[in-house]
Amino acid sequence: MSVLRFAHPVLPSRSLRTKPVKVTIAGESFALFRDENGRACALADRCPHRFAPLSAGRVLRGKLVCAYHGWSFDGEGRGQSASQPSLAKCDVRSMRTVEKHGYVWISSRDSEDQVPNFDFGGARFCGAFPVRFDAPLHVVLDNFSEDEHTPFVHTRLGWESRDVEKIGFHAESFDDRTEVHYDAPQRPTRVGRIFGLHPGDIFHNDWVTRFDPPCTIYKTKWVDPKTSAARPLRITSPIYFVPESDSSTILHTFVFAETGEPYDRFFSLLRHVVTAIAWGEIRDDARFIPTVKHTPRSMRGMRLGKFDKPLVHNRRLLDRLYFAKCDEIANGDDGTETIHTGS
Repeated sequence: MSVLRFAHPVLPSRSLRTKPVKVTIAGESFALFRDENGRACALADRCPHRFAPLSAGRVLRGKLVCAYHGWSFDGEGRGQSASQPSLAKCDVRSMRTVEKHGYVWISSRDSEDQVPNFDFGGARFCGAFPVRFDAPLHVVLDNFSEDEHTPFVHTRLGWESRDVEKIGFHAESFDDRTEVHYDAPQRPTRVGRIFGLHPGDIFHNDWVTRFDPPCTIYKTKWVDPKTSAARPLRITSPIYFVPESDSSTILHTFVFAETGEPYDRFFSLLRHVVTAIAWGEIRDDARFIPTVKHTPRSMRGMRLGKFDKPLVHNRRLLDRLYFAKCDEIANGDDGTETIHTGS
């Protein structure tokens, strides 16, 4: 069963202009282009003639023209041979495309999956961006299933290693998702001063991970430990994990924020700062992940701790709900060591 039964974000809309762009999902490549009406279209990146990549071609009068022999295709995949206009069976597979939240989303033509609305109450859209990870999907998802690595991989948000014993942690596993909560003292950060954050404020990070397709929605806030009052800044970030190949993954992050007074009046400027903060956090992970990219699918032999509970459950849901297969992990026989809670 193809993962393209789900709608995936694949490219910022601003990146699709006059030339075709290649994107890849789970090893399957597509050529994106804009038709004569400016509508984003997606075709299988393989000309039916001699299998040349259509993404290497050009757009002419709203049609995608193959660079090899000039066969042309409209947004529905209907093709025509330049040298034999009457030639039949020139068509190529086309995809369902939607532009929303500043992104192009694609899914199979028969998909009924809807692009999310991203309604987060008073949170306003700040920006969105892709980051490529040189690692397979399960390795990247593992990293984003726990915050234990925060003081060692990240340098802005979260806590210092000396405060590890002060971490509050709770995780729940459900049939279709995981829900996780962390809280700990915020480390000193220059960026935080812009939004009225103080060292020692309690950093709260809550998230829910679902698999239609893999997406984690992070909700971050800070609280004054003396008064329990929330600081003005609250960040909500849906992150989509899109497998590019067996060895690479693209993360597409959408950033929303609530700022409160007096920051609301400067939101048009601060939204760029908030997006830059999110990008910096994701970049930190992307820099480190290649060092563990060969982590096997099986967890056999790993000594897992209490913070790894969501990781184990996410591995099972990834196979059962996203890849729609039942292997030894989905059946619970993954050879993992006992998770130690420290209690």
